Amino acid sequence: MLDTLIQSKTQLKLLLRFFLNPDSSAYLRGLAQEFDESTNSVRVELNRFEEAGLIAGHKEGNKKVYKVNTKFPMFGELQKIAFKHFGIDQIIEQVVKKLGDVNAVYLTGDLARGLDSSIVDVTIIGKNIDSTYLTQLVAKAEDLIGRKIRTLVYEPDDDFVIEEPKLLIFGE
Repeated sequence: MLDTLIQSKTQLKLLLRFFLNPDSSAYLRGLAQEFDESTNSVRVELNRFEEAGLIAGHKEGNKKVYKVNTKFPMFGELQKIAFKHFGIDQIIEQVVKKLGDVNAVYLTGDLARGLDSSIVDVTIIGKNIDSTYLTQLVAKAEDLIGRKIRTLVYEPDDDFVIEEPKLLIFGE
């Protein structure tokens, strides 16, 4: 749906890349390779975003590194739009809130990097999660968002490491 509102595919990719994971940073050539776009088209959009205050750039050696400006007045709203674009809001609503004793939910994989993906990787930390019920909820959420959801479930007392990058989408 966002691609009908935002005509520039590069703009859309940049918005999703930066607002899905505000902790990530990137530089021009890396983004151009990631998006399979020319450096010129990416540079034009980065300059527009920087002028508008959406992102901030700083020098690291001979590279200019960009990061989302979390103090931008519409940061929260734009992040919610990015979440809605990928159906993350539906995952939270359909899966997390109906599961029971969930401590935290993390988005991992490509989406946590800010990259478009047909697979949504989710790590759930909670007690007594009913795996059968989770499977049913995931199937419903997949129908709603039109993407596959891959889940990992851990108990809070388990010895585990969550794959990086990770983005906390529910809990603490």
